[in-house]
Amino acid sequence: MPRVDPEEYVELVLRCVEQVPRGRVTTYGAVAEVVGALVGGGGPRQVGSVMASYGGPVSWWRVVRADGSLPPSHHDEARQAYLEEATPLRPSGNVDLRRAFFRPVLAARPAAPAARAPAGRSRPEA
Repeated sequence: MPRVDPEEYVELVLRCVEQVPRGRVTTYGAVAEVVGALVGGGGPRQVGSVMASYGGPVSWWRVVRADGSLPPSHHDEARQAYLEEATPLRPSGNVDLRRAFFRPVLAARPAAPAARAPAGRSRPEA
């Protein structure tokens, strides 16, 4: 597996989270799948670490566990955001993923530039 550039991973995770519209959520696992497909690694726990360290400026409450819950320390603040955004909730208080799930999409990495022939040569030498 190729080494994942930590700065690139953080940037891609945050780009995924920024895509999630009001009233919708995605999961740590869904973000990990999308980002991992581009960089060749990472998982839900790594996404959680990124969100814990760098997620403050983005809508962090829109990323939930696979069962639609958030860590207990975030519950009250997130619940207020869910109510303000009309996010579908289940009677348990968890997000109703069937109704609220959003899958982020990231474009493929740009290809490396093609090697150029040296200046002054229009065709390969025979």
